[in-house]
Amino acid sequence: MTIGTIIRPATLFIAGILGASGVALAAAATHGGDTHFLGAASTMSLAHAPALLALYAGYDRIRIAPIAAVLLGLGTLIFAGDLISRHFGGSSLFPMAAPTGGMGMIAGWAVIALGAFFRTSPAKA
Repeated sequence: MTIGTIIRPATLFIAGILGASGVALAAAATHGGDTHFLGAASTMSLAHAPALLALYAGYDRIRIAPIAAVLLGLGTLIFAGDLISRHFGGSSLFPMAAPTGGMGMIAGWAVIALGAFFRTSPAKA
């Protein structure tokens, strides 16, 4: 088993989880009083779910897809999870969780940008 056989299906799974939770969080934010944390968690989830879906779809053609998917997926889960924890539990997941998740998301997008300079193998082009 290679790391790719784990990351690729995990990318699709996390995209689905983020999409579903993004919609649920938007509904909760609409009906739940103070919506600051839930609205932001919903926005990040719904923004990154399609990006992960695109990385999954282009996995064989985008050389950096596994790295970007891990950074975007984990970053979004940590960031949104921290905001949800703050809303419902009143405390952070761990110290500096939201900034850590945010840096993961930023790094994931930077890796995607750098991917423009890496060619796919000739057999996959």
